[in-house]
Amino acid sequence: MASTSASRATLSQPTPAPLASVDPHKWEAELGNAEISKSDLNALVFDYLLIEGFSDAAVEFARETGLPHDIDHAMIQERMEIREAIEDGRVEEAVRRVNELDPEILDTNPPLLFHLHLLHLIELIRKDETGPALEFATNELAPRGAQNPEFLADLERTMALLAFPDLVRFADDASPPGTHPPPDAATLTLLQDPAFGPISQLMRKSQRVKVAKELNAAILESQGQGMETKLSGLVRLMAWGEEKLEKAGVGLPASDKDKGRKWADAVFAGDVSAS
Repeated sequence: MASTSASRATLSQPTPAPLASVDPHKWEAELGNAEISKSDLNALVFDYLLIEGFSDAAVEFARETGLPHDIDHAMIQERMEIREAIEDGRVEEAVRRVNELDPEILDTNPPLLFHLHLLHLIELIRKDETGPALEFATNELAPRGAQNPEFLADLERTMALLAFPDLVRFADDASPPGTHPPPDAATLTLLQDPAFGPISQLMRKSQRVKVAKELNAAILESQGQGMETKLSGLVRLMAWGEEKLEKAGVGLPASDKDKGRKWADAVFAGDVSAS
């Protein structure tokens, strides 16, 4: 009887009303009427090249388009090498070079320094250096976690890697192929449980990229530049606008639906060729 009542209650729930879609022809007309200057587009491209470290291309582009340019190639090269070190798992080298570049970058940003230390711990675990990993966690991370309770959850999640060595081998996509033997069927079934998702994510290349972007943004800020490319900011704004329209009950034409969010995902993942 209770089951029948529950079914009736479920059936009686109103279905969400479809979004009122914008007229495609009017939408295209509005897009066509939008004024976008070539100089703004050129500045957008130049900013992307500069922030992403393509200094030679940025200079050449500026010359061809008449944009003013005063680029410190050595500074950009140093920033790119630091980012590359993080993405390669050479965390200690990156920290040393950042401190040589500007000690205040890490001294004034405890969350960033903690994330770098966490990544170093992950790299020790990746190399199966359990002893050094435990020593580093005890001496460097535990005191910071005690002083900043908001760090504890990340520390506990990272330390869980030590309890699940099979998970480390299964989730590691940053080591050369063949480094780890494949897990057996029982282990594979266990590790595919969604509950292990947040832990296994730590062993992915994307974790290195995430920390590298955070450090890159801090270096840019210390040099008086934007913390991200203007392109990233624009697609973030576009995605936000789509969500606002949906909440207001307005849907975009099918050809443009979710385009902002897809572009945002592509840009933040580093795939700027996505369309």
